[in-house]
Amino acid sequence: MKKLGFMVLVLLLVAGIAYAKDYEVKKKAGDFDVQVAIDKNPPVVGDNNVKIEIKDSAGKYVSDAKVVVDYGMPAMPGMPAMNYKADAELKGNEYKAKMNLSMSGSWNVAVKITRAGKTSTMKFTVDAK
Repeated sequence: MKKLGFMVLVLLLVAGIAYAKDYEVKKKAGDFDVQVAIDKNPPVVGDNNVKIEIKDSAGKYVSDAKVVVDYGMPAMPGMPAMNYKADAELKGNEYKAKMNLSMSGSWNVAVKITRAGKTSTMKFTVDAK
C-alpha cells in the first residue's frame, strides 16, 4: 500500500512539472492593459514563444496595433550588449512572437505597442536558464 501511495505521489509530481504554467506578466502600458505569456517558465536559452494580449481602457481587445518585442542583455566585462527585436503578428485576439535568448542570465524585455501614431511600452525582466 505504501508503494502505491509513493507511485501516485511521483506521478502527480511529474504531471505537475509537465503542465507547468507559462511565465506571465501583467502590466499597464499607457492606456492599455497588457498580458504577456512566455511558453517556458522560466524562459530558456533558445526559442521562447511569446503571446501578448492587449486590451484598451474599455476592456476590448486591441487588434489594430503594431507590436514589437525588444529584448536584450546589457554589456558585461568582456562582452558587448546584445539587443534583438521580434515583430509580433496578430492571431485571433493575441499577438505572437518568438524570442531567441542566446545565453542564460537576466534579459530586459520591452513590448512596444504603436496605435494611431502613439507608442506605449511595457517593460519587464526575465531570467533565462
